[in-house]
Amino acid sequence: MADKDFEILDERFRHCIKVDARVDRLWDDGRWTEGPAYFPAHRSLVWSDIPNDRMMRWDETTGKVGVFRQAQDRYTNGNTVDGQGRLVSCEQGHRRLTRTEHDGSITVLVDRFEGKRFNSPNDVVVRSDGSIWFTDPAYGIDSNYEGIEAEPEIGGCHVYRLDPASGACSIVADDFTRPNGLAFSLDESRLYIVDSAGPRFPSGERHIRVFDVADGGTLSGGGVFAVCTAGVFDGFRLDDRGRIWSSAGDGVHCLEPDGTLIGKILIPECVSNLCFGGPKRNRLFITATTSIYSVFMPVNGVKTF
Repeated sequence: MADKDFEILDERFRHCIKVDARVDRLWDDGRWTEGPAYFPAHRSLVWSDIPNDRMMRWDETTGKVGVFRQAQDRYTNGNTVDGQGRLVSCEQGHRRLTRTEHDGSITVLVDRFEGKRFNSPNDVVVRSDGSIWFTDPAYGIDSNYEGIEAEPEIGGCHVYRLDPASGACSIVADDFTRPNGLAFSLDESRLYIVDSAGPRFPSGERHIRVFDVADGGTLSGGGVFAVCTAGVFDGFRLDDRGRIWSSAGDGVHCLEPDGTLIGKILIPECVSNLCFGGPKRNRLFITATTSIYSVFMPVNGVKTF
């Protein structure tokens, strides 16, 4: 497929894509796919299929897809890889953050704040200092479709930081309606966070905000960085030039570091999340409703560790 897979809004986008590149569909048997995480050591991609309460794995060397973990009320959403190559996951069903160790065992990192259960941890990122930052909207307790319907115990949907030394968990942002995807800038001095409230809420947020990160892990600022022009933003990642590649209702949106939308990768399903992978970090993996897509790029994802 040629340039019909891409929408060029600014000439700068021509340097970010190859218009004759093929957007491949790798798998199409999900219900709501989310949380892609690429493992360089294993040449594999892991993602969540939330309503089916399972995690899937794609082998890059063979192209085969299999069940990575058939969960029991985990309803895993966002995933990431930490500095030691371990999987860190947000479990909406158990309302907690976990880490899969190298031997396959699962460590519960945190499941409560001040004695109260989280709503449903959604997306997660690990900073180079080992701190873990995650969002906690209520999607997993709103109904039984993506989790287990329940009353919230915490009075709001917040963003949290888990300290690697003490294990203490603190609220770093408490003025979101539905905090969602998040990622650090290249030098980790800023943190981008999505609010994906959308039309279901009177406030209607559908934007990315950007915060300054202090040495102690506190946030300041929080102004709107970009507003989604199709649906809502969800998960996103940065490339090594600081551009943001974000999920949206019509595909993947590419934003310059100043917030300008310069182009889109058009996907025939609503996109939920994405990540860079492959040996050169130049293959974009996209989770979109029922399917997993990928496209080779002339740009590289940021190297996180």
